[in-house]
Amino acid sequence: MWASKRPYKRLIRFLAPGRDKVFGGEPILPEGSTSINDAKIARFIRGDPLRSTYEVTDQIFEIKSLQSILPRVNSHNIIRCLGVNYRSHALEAKLPIPEHPVLFYKPTTAVCDPPHIDYECELVVVIGDHCRDVSPEEALDHVAGYTVGNDVSHREWQLHRGGGQWGFGKGFDTWAPIGPGIVTPEEFGENDPGRALGPGKGLRIWTKLNGETVQEGWTGDMIFGVAETISRLSQGTSLRRGNMIFMGTPSGVGMSRNPPLWMKDGDVVEVGVDGIGSCKNTGVFDNAMQKIVQPHSLY
Repeated sequence: MWASKRPYKRLIRFLAPGRDKVFGGEPILPEGSTSINDAKIARFIRGDPLRSTYEVTDQIFEIKSLQSILPRVNSHNIIRCLGVNYRSHALEAKLPIPEHPVLFYKPTTAVCDPPHIDYECELVVVIGDHCRDVSPEEALDHVAGYTVGNDVSHREWQLHRGGGQWGFGKGFDTWAPIGPGIVTPEEFGENDPGRALGPGKGLRIWTKLNGETVQEGWTGDMIFGVAETISRLSQGTSLRRGNMIFMGTPSGVGMSRNPPLWMKDGDVVEVGVDGIGSCKNTGVFDNAMQKIVQPHSLY
């Protein structure tokens, strides 16, 4: 069982002052904090817990900046995403509750460090052990932990220019910011988002646009929970260590507002899940991006 193998509670990738190398480590949080963003130092981990053998050492490094918890380009990483997986989001979009998970993919080039683009806050599941054809009862044994993701979206490309597929409108480079790190399920106790289902249960999930809260909900509002999702996605398909599953977003997306709330160049978006931390991104529309977003802004 994956849980029995973990000698750490949280995982990050980070830069240390005066060093160019990206280190892996366990962040040491200040007393009373549950947010990885508050950590100033980390215990160095030699090796990669999500790829190979590793050792949690006693070496302590200062954290200069957090990096994407998974390398941006890695042939083993597959980013699976669920659409319309929160009841509140289905309601605001005037869509029926899906009978089966609405699945789409993002390329690994969409992963970026916490700085870059838009808003759709999501709980992200990180697979810890290879699995295939697992039952819901077995599924959570294969979870390494949870992190926070921003499912950056352009609705015109997603809904009208993608030939019926969502991935193109959500898969441009750097359109899957994740961070600030991974937290193991045991740290959440009765609020473990893999087990706490129902209105107001699980973890609070939210988005701030330029400091104003625009999305807020609870992971317990998911239509397809973590265990059911892993079970369904593993039928006839291998889920490998390090694969990520974006679990959908609550209500409050810009498309469903009246008037719509489009993101502008330079806007700052922060997505977060209580007990994990947050990922803050700045929208940067370079010349190539201006061609993509016209005539519709991101949201």
